[in-house]
Amino acid sequence: MRIVDVIEKKRDKKELTKEEIQFWINGVVDGSIPDYQSSSLLMAIVLNGMNSKETAYLTEAMMYSGDVIDLSVIDGIKSDKHSTGGVGDKTSLALGPMCAASGLKIAKMSGRGLGHTGGTLDKMESVPGFSCYLDEEQFIKQVNDISIAIIGQTAKLVPADKILYALRDVTGTVPAVPLIASSIMSKKLASGSDTILLDVKFGDGAFMKTVDEAKVLANAMIEIGKELGRDTKAMISDMNQPLGNAIGNALEVMEAVNTLKGNGPKDFEELCLQAGEIMLMQGKKATSKEEARTLLKETIKDGSAFEKLKAMFKAQGGDVSYLEDLSKLPAASMQVTMVAKEDGYISNLQALEMGTLAMRLGAGRATKEDDIDHAVGIVLAAKKGDFVKAGDPLAVVHTNTELTEEWINDFYQAYTFTSEKIEKDPIIFAVLG
Repeated sequence: MRIVDVIEKKRDKKELTKEEIQFWINGVVDGSIPDYQSSSLLMAIVLNGMNSKETAYLTEAMMYSGDVIDLSVIDGIKSDKHSTGGVGDKTSLALGPMCAASGLKIAKMSGRGLGHTGGTLDKMESVPGFSCYLDEEQFIKQVNDISIAIIGQTAKLVPADKILYALRDVTGTVPAVPLIASSIMSKKLASGSDTILLDVKFGDGAFMKTVDEAKVLANAMIEIGKELGRDTKAMISDMNQPLGNAIGNALEVMEAVNTLKGNGPKDFEELCLQAGEIMLMQGKKATSKEEARTLLKETIKDGSAFEKLKAMFKAQGGDVSYLEDLSKLPAASMQVTMVAKEDGYISNLQALEMGTLAMRLGAGRATKEDDIDHAVGIVLAAKKGDFVKAGDPLAVVHTNTELTEEWINDFYQAYTFTSEKIEKDPIIFAVLG
């Protein structure tokens, strides 16, 4: 078999076989197929697409390109959740403990943030001592013992994806549903869980800009899950403004803790509850959404969800006193209140710009080598649909550097106001699968 024949076949809009796709992925990992030929095939896929069968073959080949974790020694159904990323998305820190306290086994591998999306691991490392590095044996033992672990992806997990993603990033071949779907699902499937919930974001602060685009990606991933025998569902959620109020690592840990104590932002709490309903039903811990919601709310009311969060941090070396006393978490040297310049309803609050503004403070990474400042970020005081008067607070900026005139101007550019009342959008637009 020659890779040039595979490239020409896809160039001519023909379906690739399982063997052809496996041959390509083997060559990607062992280095026998050069980057320029893989780049050519990637561009052919971007231009001509892949059907659901080809996408499943690609996902499976990538999944088995490295380690595949066997979680069968963990008792019960193992559940995982993946978000396609967004501004202020600290969902795993609240949803995971709520589901674990409801009897579900949460075995999750997470990544770091790059650009305007913060990574779950970066947020958790706001707590001194916390380690996201567990070996497979430790990972399995922790999930068996306390029902939850959130760790970093191992270096040997899906190496084909790391190579192909780096190539896609520099060859203009990122925006293709089969490539995005196989990249995400190969990692989720290799992580070993029985059920997967995908939180597919759409809007200004997400990769997919419209509900329809998000549905196409979600359905592609659900199809992969079905083809490979995993219970996979997806929810389509709004990222036209930040999720919750906090943007920034320690600030988002605080918001997750407050949510587990019943004092979180309503949009964030609602997303966690709706996601939890799906996960508990997938994991056979509830037979209806109503039963699941009752269980999840009870974990907040009786404190068991917060106890699960502390148990996870403690098991992974974290100093839980920082969760019990949030004032101990990293704090910025300055807090600057940004106030409205006019009366009106907020008709638009750009999530992407808010995430970029937080990154410029040091809360995110422009390059993967950048250090994170866990203390800095933005806490919103008003969001889309809220009415404010001139002089009312829009947000509190937590910063260790003086805000520049350019930063302040960009902050105000992220808001649009209107005199007419604005209806607030639902947080979740659809559930698929």
